Amino acid sequence: MAHRSTLAAVSSVQLAAQLAGHVVALRRRRHFDVPFVAGSPEHLVRDWLWFGTAYSAPPYLLVPQLWATARLLRGPGAGSDDRARWVLRWLGTGLSVGYPSERWTRARLRPGGADPVETPVVVAGWGGALALAVLARR
Repeated sequence: MAHRSTLAAVSSVQLAAQLAGHVVALRRRRHFDVPFVAGSPEHLVRDWLWFGTAYSAPPYLLVPQLWATARLLRGPGAGSDDRARWVLRWLGTGLSVGYPSERWTRARLRPGGADPVETPVVVAGWGGALALAVLARR
């Protein structure tokens, strides 16, 4: 089981990647586009509230991650570490599947599809999600 500070640091980096991903998605009009459903560039902000963007999760997933990260940074206390780890493990697991389901993510990770701005955001976000899923397990 990862030490609290390591898990909090990984979650912080993953959150920073999501924030950067949100900014990039807004500026470049990268709407969510997963199998069977896609957003639109015209409704990017509205769609972000429910589905996220191509490079960031929706707020209802970011808020629990912020809570869990803050909880770990505050220090040990009455089972809260276990709850925070549980939240980060499930968010990391979900995001680990979510990133490669995105069309824009897959495009940026293909040979010849690298972009100097978008590819590092994708790699940091997906890598952070994978690390959360692994480090937060018991």
